Amino acid sequence: MADSSPPERFALPMRVAPADIDEQGHVNNIVYVRWVQDVAVAHWRTLTTPAQRAAVVWVVARHEIDYRRPARPDEDLRLETWVGMASKRTFERHTEILRAADGTLLAKARTLWVPLDPATLRVVEVDTELRALFSIGEA
Repeated sequence: MADSSPPERFALPMRVAPADIDEQGHVNNIVYVRWVQDVAVAHWRTLTTPAQRAAVVWVVARHEIDYRRPARPDEDLRLETWVGMASKRTFERHTEILRAADGTLLAKARTLWVPLDPATLRVVEVDTELRALFSIGEA
């Protein structure tokens, strides 16, 4: 049974760089995808040991992103991520991209990640400890 308390959020500061801006003068959509991955990887590296990181690699099976407001040049942002439900082969992760100055939600994402064996690149079941760290229960 899943824990009823909300999952802990992990935050990563980010500043919009000139290279992130598209022809419309705001952050390009592909940059949001990169940020969703960057905060997930930072969270993974923060919570895991070198041995755990050597035993599992992750790939994205699905991204869903809702764009709410544009991010502009030189804005400071806060990327927040937290884990969701897991099935046998997929792990859900949520991300919000917020304007740091006022907390305005700029985009939110739901991503499904799949754990792989780094040697074979085949789907692998993670151990109980990793499952507890990166999910709030079974889907």
